[in-house]
Amino acid sequence: MRQYSSLTIVSYLIGPTLIIFSHIGSLLVLVTGLSWGAVVWIILLYVIRMLATTSIYHRLLTHKSYQAPAPVLWVGCIVGAAAGQMGPSWWKAHHVAHHQHVEQDLDPHSPYTPMQGIGGFYWSQGGWLLSPRFFPDKLPMDVENDAILRLIDRLHFIPLVALGAISYFIGGVEYLGAFFLSTTLLFHGVQTVNSLCHIVGKQPFITDDLSRNNQLVAFLTLGEGWHNLHHAFQSSSRHGITIRSGKIVYLPDPTFSFIKVLEFLKLASKLRLPTETNLLARSKEQIFPHLELLAAVKTSVDS
Repeated sequence: MRQYSSLTIVSYLIGPTLIIFSHIGSLLVLVTGLSWGAVVWIILLYVIRMLATTSIYHRLLTHKSYQAPAPVLWVGCIVGAAAGQMGPSWWKAHHVAHHQHVEQDLDPHSPYTPMQGIGGFYWSQGGWLLSPRFFPDKLPMDVENDAILRLIDRLHFIPLVALGAISYFIGGVEYLGAFFLSTTLLFHGVQTVNSLCHIVGKQPFITDDLSRNNQLVAFLTLGEGWHNLHHAFQSSSRHGITIRSGKIVYLPDPTFSFIKVLEFLKLASKLRLPTETNLLARSKEQIFPHLELLAAVKTSVDS
């Protein structure tokens, strides 16, 4: 495992500590109640920070599915850190490891290893963060070589703490509780991609793993739940694509819509998308068309 400095170890350990504290802090809303303003604050913080996680941390920083000016990446990573998603080096390191070793022993958050069943769900939904696997074996050099990104990574907890302070300044204990609740919901929303999207859902594309498209997770994560497409075409800036009856169908993908807004504003360019030919070539319907015919014949015979 990579050797970390003492300061980096302390910095990284602050992350799960704050998430645990956020879970406890969410209980404040049982005491204060929630005004409509606080509810709006919960939703606003959830959506903005989820977009930073999906469009910046995931599709830009990790998979380079589009290009953007450095300030867009930097600001997006600060917002991603404010989501309690750790820093850019840590986040990319784990996600790269997931794709390299998906469903295998070195996958950091598979619901199938090192345990299965309820234990596997717990592990992939966040339990892995409380294990030695929390520390990546290798940090991505492209991120580490960017001084700004490296600084954001090591000071990842400051944006989160600052947002909590801002929430308290705006609306006192009620808004602080709303901040904690939003952060907790966001944390579990992101983790459902690791858990549910490898357990429940459809697999329209051929992959060498158990990734699935899950409509509920796609709603919670603004499009990230179309996970089978993502594993089939990792560099695609759009995840909301499937195949039905031999035809390409585009699914709701708010993250992709946000990237298109960035493109309109000249803040994103060179969006990467799979061709229709490649999509159809990876389709299970195209690979196994005879299965439907056999099913039809069997039904006819049985009747």
